[in-house]
Amino acid sequence: MLAPTIQRLEYLTTIIPALLTEIGAENFSLKTQPDKWSKKEIIGHLIDSATNNHQRFIRGQFEPLPEISYDQNNWNKFNAYQHIDAAQIIAFWTSYNKHLIEIIKRIPSENLLNEVKIGANTVTLKFIIEDYVAHLEHHLKQVVEY
Repeated sequence: MLAPTIQRLEYLTTIIPALLTEIGAENFSLKTQPDKWSKKEIIGHLIDSATNNHQRFIRGQFEPLPEISYDQNNWNKFNAYQHIDAAQIIAFWTSYNKHLIEIIKRIPSENLLNEVKIGANTVTLKFIIEDYVAHLEHHLKQVVEY
């Protein structure tokens, strides 16, 4: 049921690290405007997304309607991604997503219909997983194409 989504995530964790490394430290850290995230901070945002979705993937299997949302700007700010070595951020993003792949592969199909509350929305675990990968693709495209 989630095979195409898992394959897309596996593909991303295979090709993206090299593409990010090729960007170069200066461009990776460049902020085009003070209130906009650098490419490095966008990858940091994706780490924060992985962190919060990790909880959704796990807690959504055994808690009745867990509520898991986060303030993305403060998460990015207090994780200080702009000041951390790019190689460390890329390695962490890669490792974390490979771990999430292993979790997703092992979610029983009946658990995919369990619901999680995110802000005002209640969605299924299946939706969250598919949306997580779409969200990754959206931001990764921003980072590698510009």
